[in-house]
Amino acid sequence: MTRVEITVPVEVAAPAEVVWQRVTDWAGQGEWMLGTRVRPTSGGDGRRLGATLEAVTGVGPLVVTDRMEIVEWTPPRRCVVRHVGRLVRGEGVFEVLPLGPQRARFVWSELLDLPLGPLGALGWPLLRPAVRAGLVISLRRLERRCEAVYRSGA
Repeated sequence: MTRVEITVPVEVAAPAEVVWQRVTDWAGQGEWMLGTRVRPTSGGDGRRLGATLEAVTGVGPLVVTDRMEIVEWTPPRRCVVRHVGRLVRGEGVFEVLPLGPQRARFVWSELLDLPLGPLGALGWPLLRPAVRAGLVISLRRLERRCEAVYRSGA
């Protein structure tokens, strides 16, 4: 099995607590996460150790369902999920790092076990740029949303 890592950071002109609230609002992730809807499947709003989540990513009939369990919960700084689906396996890490009272860095890392054995390993170099571009677009959208929430005082 081949494991790959992809990490994308973004700096946000908002306090770390504002960023944390947005990134762990699982049901609200569809507002900024490209082509993805997320919902907690256990644990109320999903903001706790052991809660489970389901993300559906894609368009029309081309969708991937990603089932996850929160295996590390250290608010307001770090959340680690274990991807436990048939296709998506590995860990996802959200980290919020304060850079001052009104600025934070959000780092999204995925440590994925590629499916399809050697075929997955051969295909990853072709898919990686598209996956990274999707993460970058999503994080720019997150940045704008966090900054708007902070400026509005909501």
